[in-house]
Amino acid sequence: MSAGRTIAAAAILAGTVACGAREDPPPRQEATSVAASTAAAPRPASDAPTSVSSEARVVVLGDSLTAGLGLAVDEAYPALLERRLTAAGFKYHVVNAGISGDTSAGGVSRLESALEGNVRILILALGANDGLRGLPPEQLKQNLSQIIERAQARGISVILAGMEAPPNFGAEYTTAFHNVYPALAKQYHLPLVPFLLAGVAGVPELNQRDQMHPTAEGDGIVADTVWKVLEPVAKRLAGRGEGSPGS
Repeated sequence: MSAGRTIAAAAILAGTVACGAREDPPPRQEATSVAASTAAAPRPASDAPTSVSSEARVVVLGDSLTAGLGLAVDEAYPALLERRLTAAGFKYHVVNAGISGDTSAGGVSRLESALEGNVRILILALGANDGLRGLPPEQLKQNLSQIIERAQARGISVILAGMEAPPNFGAEYTTAFHNVYPALAKQYHLPLVPFLLAGVAGVPELNQRDQMHPTAEGDGIVADTVWKVLEPVAKRLAGRGEGSPGS
């Protein structure tokens, strides 16, 4: 993505998240509604019974955008991904490890619990709150690097979901923040979702009243975006006998 497109994407994101950030005093209000139910352990992506530890898992590590703030559990994009995987013949239990208000540093601190069980794929979708708070892009990069390295050391396939920072902190910050994700994808040879909220950020009818979090329809588009990257990874692992019926 060019620098011009980077700034444009960040401006769109600002329209969806920066306003809400100004309205909610820290700690962010949504943290009380989702984090309380998820802090102890990642929740299943759907209402299905919790799978045994031997079942292959996809973990989606993120913030309120992943947790599905304001949505039913089965409307959040991780639940939609589980249904996509099942319909395509893959055998995975998707764990929604999204916690509202979480940052990349928070993801590092809770990674051990998030990766419990037979995790085969990690979708890493953190960074939105780092950008809202103006945290240094280098710090974001270091935190995401830790998560990636620790997951890969366990033989887990990592998919990196990109995020954009609002332009509040200037074009230099916005560009540096954007560049973290493709740089990490190249360094660690990761499949990259360029922008998690592509096609949703800045579209009023696809976001809830706070204009921060997608509606059920918006999360359907987020699931479409992630699925385009997840499906090839699942197919590759199926070729090795992982995540396929009978494995």
